[in-house]
Amino acid sequence: MTARGARLVAKARAARRRAYAPYSRFRVGAAVEAEGRRFEGANLENASYGLTICAERAAVAAAVLAGARRLTAVAVASGTVPPTPPCGMCLQTLAEFAGPELVVLLAGARGAVVETTLGELLPRGFSKRFL
Repeated sequence: MTARGARLVAKARAARRRAYAPYSRFRVGAAVEAEGRRFEGANLENASYGLTICAERAAVAAAVLAGARRLTAVAVASGTVPPTPPCGMCLQTLAEFAGPELVVLLAGARGAVVETTLGELLPRGFSKRFL
């Protein structure tokens, strides 16, 4: 992992500490790199589980709100072994703002980090080319 990747993972781990997960206790933090800037997000649970906002989508929303549109990397921090990948909804959201080459860093418990790409996690994602 590069030094840049390590900094992104550190941001995701810090965001995880701010997650709001009183029901599942499944805390997740994420950090995206977009156009040279970093944006963080954490999961935000709701008693009506369907309203829960995932950390990855929160981070993407922060980037978009700041005017960034092109993601180059994402780090996701969970407390699991092995590290938890993004859910399908989050993968599709990432695909809206990045190509299959997007670097995805999965940080789990005990310092483990798995590096992969969006293309490996979502090989045939839906896109505007289907519209």
